[in-house]
Amino acid sequence: MSKRIFVTATNTNIGKTYSSQLLIRAFSRMGLRVGVYKPVETGVTTLPSDGNTLFKTALSYNPALTSLTLNDIVTLQLPLPAAPFVANDGKNIDFSLFDTALAKIETLCDIVIIEGAGGLMVPIDSEKMMIDLPRHFNAVTLLVTHCNLGCINDTLLSINALDSAALPYVWGLNCRSEDTSFETVSLPYFSHRFNPLFLIEKDIDTIAKVLLDTISLQNEEIA
Repeated sequence: MSKRIFVTATNTNIGKTYSSQLLIRAFSRMGLRVGVYKPVETGVTTLPSDGNTLFKTALSYNPALTSLTLNDIVTLQLPLPAAPFVANDGKNIDFSLFDTALAKIETLCDIVIIEGAGGLMVPIDSEKMMIDLPRHFNAVTLLVTHCNLGCINDTLLSINALDSAALPYVWGLNCRSEDTSFETVSLPYFSHRFNPLFLIEKDIDTIAKVLLDTISLQNEEIA
């Protein structure tokens, strides 16, 4: 089994796909063959845009992925831009479809970046939420959080959810150019509470290494 990382965020439009692209490049620089997987994407009218972006980026570093198609990368594609439960009319989803797709991708890589949809508490169907996917996949989670006003609350809520579920994770802040108040209104608390503190763009190589270390620890505990 290849190494697995589940990328989630505190909400939608926080930077999961951007962060996943940075991880693809970071792991590739480390000499790893990187694969990508997006179990569910909603708001798909012609093609799954996030899945397509991930696939193209991964292909540029791992040409073995040319044997796959975009449909191999994104299993469930739904037109309504909503939580999968809503976009799929509340139908239950057979997670074995995800396992089969992931197994096919894993034959071509050393590590797979699995991107979720929305945040941790987004309902997939009547029984499962996004937070159930990292345990199902036995993956280490990368939580991406924003730097807008309110990021402290949003970050702590997601971290608390991961801690309560006893899921191994690493988290980082995806700050954008428009987040001009972050250093004044939010960074002081984060710096007080957390050490080390990771910024997605600046610290992506360190994040990649910490994720690999966390995977190794997880595998030791399982063994």
